[in-house]
Amino acid sequence: MTEPAPRAAPEPALRAMIVPVTAIEQNCTIIWCTRTMKAAVIDAGGDLPRIRAAIAEAGVTVEKLLLTHGHIDHAGSAKPLADELGVPIEGPHEDDRFWLARLADDGRNWGIEGVPFEPDRWLNDGDTVTVGELTLDVYHTPGHTAGHVIFHHAPSKFAQVGDVLFQGSIGRTDLPQGDHQQLITSIVTKLWPLGDDTAFVPGHGKPSTFGHERRWNMFVSDEALAAA
Repeated sequence: MTEPAPRAAPEPALRAMIVPVTAIEQNCTIIWCTRTMKAAVIDAGGDLPRIRAAIAEAGVTVEKLLLTHGHIDHAGSAKPLADELGVPIEGPHEDDRFWLARLADDGRNWGIEGVPFEPDRWLNDGDTVTVGELTLDVYHTPGHTAGHVIFHHAPSKFAQVGDVLFQGSIGRTDLPQGDHQQLITSIVTKLWPLGDDTAFVPGHGKPSTFGHERRWNMFVSDEALAAA
């Protein structure tokens, strides 16, 4: 008897491409809906030719820009790219107005293009954003900055967490409006409940899962927090 051919794995609803930008190697992320090929660019911090090339390589149509927070390496080139593509900017939370207003000054200090702006839509905890037919949940996660947000697509068990959490580390809190304890609270109360099997793209470095960080991250593992 001939064995039936194995079924091809279904196309995932969401795909993502990481595009490292600026000298700080920030993880600009392109996410898209595979049914519609509509996309969002998260944290267009700089190196627009590299981002344009990635958009073309993915073969997607960008319908909006999303921002996790207002630091120069994440937001510096958001306004020029949005104007070029004719799309809106959504995020971060309004508490990051401080950072978006000083992008030009920070850009000069870091040697990165910085164009101040206000987004078309500020985001709050509990909001959602759409990308094609996808709906992502928004969580306000202050600590690294006051207005930081993350984006989570529950059906895909995927999150883009900006500079809240990294593989083996956490976001810095020594810049203006940073708060270490607030950051820890954001991680424990907003990220961990999303599930150990949730994979995340951080603002810098390699992707990981929440479960891996709860076991091994020296700053926020269950063991480290229990000992604190």
